[in-house]
Amino acid sequence: MFRRLFRAAAVVAVATALASPAFAQAWPDRTVRLVVPYPPGGNVDAAARIVANKLNEMFGKPFIVDNKPGAGGMIGAESVARAAPDGYTLFVAANGPLIFSPIIFGRSPYHWSKDFEPISTISITPLVLQVNPAIQANDLKAFIALAKASNPPLLMASPGAGTTNHLASELLRKVTGADWTTVHYKGNAPATTDVIAGHANFNFDQVSVALPYVKDGRTRALAVTSESRVPQLPDVPTFREAGFKDFEASTFTGLLAPAKTPAPIIDALSQALAKILKEPDVIERFQALGSEARAMTPADFTAYIRSVDERWTPIIKEANINAN
Repeated sequence: MFRRLFRAAAVVAVATALASPAFAQAWPDRTVRLVVPYPPGGNVDAAARIVANKLNEMFGKPFIVDNKPGAGGMIGAESVARAAPDGYTLFVAANGPLIFSPIIFGRSPYHWSKDFEPISTISITPLVLQVNPAIQANDLKAFIALAKASNPPLLMASPGAGTTNHLASELLRKVTGADWTTVHYKGNAPATTDVIAGHANFNFDQVSVALPYVKDGRTRALAVTSESRVPQLPDVPTFREAGFKDFEASTFTGLLAPAKTPAPIIDALSQALAKILKEPDVIERFQALGSEARAMTPADFTAYIRSVDERWTPIIKEANINAN
């Protein structure tokens, strides 16, 4: 009953507000595509599929996931930025494709503040600093001391230049004065595999990816990058607890539309996600991924993206991080 009432209310609200001839029919009246800028699998794709199924139920029309990987996520992002602003092509974004990749790849086919309409966050996933168990450091303080003293330097396994994982390591380098050699891999899986094998000494990884390795002792977790401890790793302190008060880094997933998408469509989607992301089964599914289901209003999501941009873009530039 609730879903039928919500669906009817949403359709009526949109239909009433969209008075121009181009939007004479109620939205949505056909399939809506959720463009994911990565291949199937992984944090962003999983988030998209969770909410797509729920949006199907709420609006009574298909919401399908369309994977468009490549160029650090810019292929998918640009396809949405250039799409018609009619509510039928949406972008399930993350930090990298939305903000970082245009800087790292040295071209700007879009800018988040000009070419997209933020709708809502979907999930927030913290990272964990994990080391190979052979590393003689059981806490963050000991690890920093070891990094400063190591000759040759420790090896840090990055899933790619300019990823949130890589940027977190650059922030740690900046605030501690420690140093190491960064080795870039093609994704989280090979990076963490080499940490487990001892070919690299440590990395930053999404809790959702690292959790099974930490649980079975193949890596040792030293600190998480969230504001508070994560339920899946209750014994692992935050960076703030370890003395780094301004150290916070997370990967977000969120929903955006092309710029100039009508406000009633943005509002209908925002309200739908606010309800979906409070449903117990959705919360549980994201928790199983090591993520927090979290909705924001369009205004709050815009402010959040701006804060991420202002925090990390200077680090990219200072560290001269690029795809070359």
